[in-house]
Amino acid sequence: MQSIMIVLFGIIGMLFGWFVYSKFIAEKIFKMDDNFVTPAHELNDGVDFVPTNKVVLWGHHFTSVAGAAPIVGPAIAVYWGWVPAVLWVVIGTIFFAGVHDMGALWASARHKGKSMGALSETVIGKRTRALFMIVVFLVLLMVNAVFGVVIANSFVANPSAVFPAWAAIAVALIIGQLLKRQVPLVPLCVVGVAILYATIYMGSSMPLALPSELFGLTDKASWIVILFIYAAVASLLPVWMLLQPRDFINGMQLLVGLILLYGAVFVVMPDITAPAFNTQMASETPSIIPLLFVTIACGAVSGFHGIVSSGTSSKQLNKETDGRFVGYLGAVGEGSLALITLVAVSGVMLAVSPEQWHEIYSHLGAGSVGAFINGGSNLISSGWGISAEIAATLLAVMVVLFAGTTMDSGVRLQRYIIQEWGEIYQLKPLQNGIVATFIAVGCCLLLAFGAGGSAGSGGMIIWPLFGSTNQILASLTLLVISVYLIKLGRPAKYTLIPMSFVLLMAFFAGVIKLQEYYQQGNWLLVGLDIIVLVVSVLVMLEAWAVISKHNRAEAHGTSQQ
Repeated sequence: MQSIMIVLFGIIGMLFGWFVYSKFIAEKIFKMDDNFVTPAHELNDGVDFVPTNKVVLWGHHFTSVAGAAPIVGPAIAVYWGWVPAVLWVVIGTIFFAGVHDMGALWASARHKGKSMGALSETVIGKRTRALFMIVVFLVLLMVNAVFGVVIANSFVANPSAVFPAWAAIAVALIIGQLLKRQVPLVPLCVVGVAILYATIYMGSSMPLALPSELFGLTDKASWIVILFIYAAVASLLPVWMLLQPRDFINGMQLLVGLILLYGAVFVVMPDITAPAFNTQMASETPSIIPLLFVTIACGAVSGFHGIVSSGTSSKQLNKETDGRFVGYLGAVGEGSLALITLVAVSGVMLAVSPEQWHEIYSHLGAGSVGAFINGGSNLISSGWGISAEIAATLLAVMVVLFAGTTMDSGVRLQRYIIQEWGEIYQLKPLQNGIVATFIAVGCCLLLAFGAGGSAGSGGMIIWPLFGSTNQILASLTLLVISVYLIKLGRPAKYTLIPMSFVLLMAFFAGVIKLQEYYQQGNWLLVGLDIIVLVVSVLVMLEAWAVISKHNRAEAHGTSQQ
C-alpha cells in the first residue's frame, strides 16, 4: 500500500474535524462569545496575562503541547501495526484531543484563567482540587525531568543540532522586542524562520559538543543542568519576551517541516513496508488494548495539553472565539505530526522490505525517535533533493526545539502550581515566583540526579508511569469540563463519551502496569501508580456526587413548577 492513502485519509478526517466538528462544538456546546472579556484583558499584568494575536498564541500552544511526544508515541506504537496506530491518531485528534484542548482553554478562560486543578475546586469541590493537583504535579515532574534527558541525549548524539537550538533563543528574544514595538508579524515570521534554517545549515557543518567530563559530570549530565538553569530563567521572563516568540518561530518551523514531509510523500509516494497488523511480535509484548491508547497520547489525546491550555494559553487569549483556533487547531497540528511520523517509520524510506522493518522493530520500544529521524530525513532527501545529513539535522533540531519549549512551559506551570499551593495553605514564601521556580527546578534536578545518580537520568525511572497517568489526567480534565457543561444545562455527551473511553483504557493500563511493577519489585512505581489510581477513583466519586446533587436539584425545581 502506498503511504499517500494514509496521508489522504488523515487529511480528509482532520479537515472534517476543523471545518465541521470543531465549529459545532465551539458554537453550539461551548457557545464561545467574542463579547466575553477574557482574563488576558481583565487581569493584564504584562507578565503572564497578556492579550496575544491568535496566530502567535497558536504557535506557543502548539509547540508547548507537542514536545517530542507526538513523535515518540507513534514511532513506538507502530510496532503493533500501522492500521490501529493511524486510526487512533485520526479519530483521537478529531473527537478527543481537539475537544479536550479547546474545552480546557474555554473553561479556564471562563474562570479567570484558572488552572484545571484550581478550576476543579470551583466546578466539583475543594477536595477535588487537592487530589487533581497531585496528578498534575506528577505529570509535570515526569515531563520536565525526562525532556531534559531527551534534549541532552539529542545534543550528545547530534552535536550539529546544538548551535541552531541555542541560536533560536537569541532570534526569539529579538523578535519578542520587535513585536512589542508593533513591527508587522508576517515579515518577522519570514525573516525569523529563514534565520533559523540558516543556523540549521550552519549547524550541520559546525557541530558543537561539551567536554566528555565537566566539573565531575558527564557531557549529558552537564547539558541537563544547563537546560534546567535556562528553563528556570525562561519561566520567569514575561511571556511576550521569550515564550511567545520562541514558540511561534518553532511553530512556523514545524509547519515548514510538515510541508517538506507531506510534500515529499506526494512526490515520492513511498510504499508501506510495516505490517498493517503485526503478527511477528516478541513474546513479551503487552496487549494492544489498552496499551496502544496510552502509548500514543500526544497526537490523539493528552492530559498534559489541559495543563498548558489552562495554565498559560488561557491567560493569553485575546478573544474567546480564538480558543477554537488555538485549542482545536493546535490538536490538529499535533495529529498531523503524529500521522507523518507513522508514515516515516512505516515506509520504504526506513526499511526497503518487511524483513528489514522487523529487524529495526525487533521489540516494542525499538525504533522510536531514531527511526523517525532516519525515515523522515530519507523521505525529505528523496522528495526535495536536500542532503540527508541536512535533513537529519533539521528533524533533530525540530525534536530538540519542541522538547525545549515544553520544558519552558512545564517549569512555568510547575511554578504556578507551587504558588497556588502557597495561596491555598497561606504559605507566603511559596507565593513568590522566584522561590516557587527554585523549588520546581529543584524537584526536577533532585529526581534527575537523586534517583539517577551522576548520569542525571532519574526521570527515566518514573517515566514508565507517564502513559497511564497522563491519560488519566486527560479523562479527569474532560470530567471537569463535562460537569461544568451539566451545570450550565448544556449537552455533555461530547465530552463524557471521550472521557469514559480514555479513563477505561488508562485505568486498565495502570492496573496492568501495577502488576508489572510489583513483579519487578519496583516499589517506587508501585506506590506512585497506586496513588494515581486511587486519586482518579476519588475524583470520579466526587464528580458523581456533584452531578447527582445537581440532577436532584433540577428535578426538585421542575416538580415544584
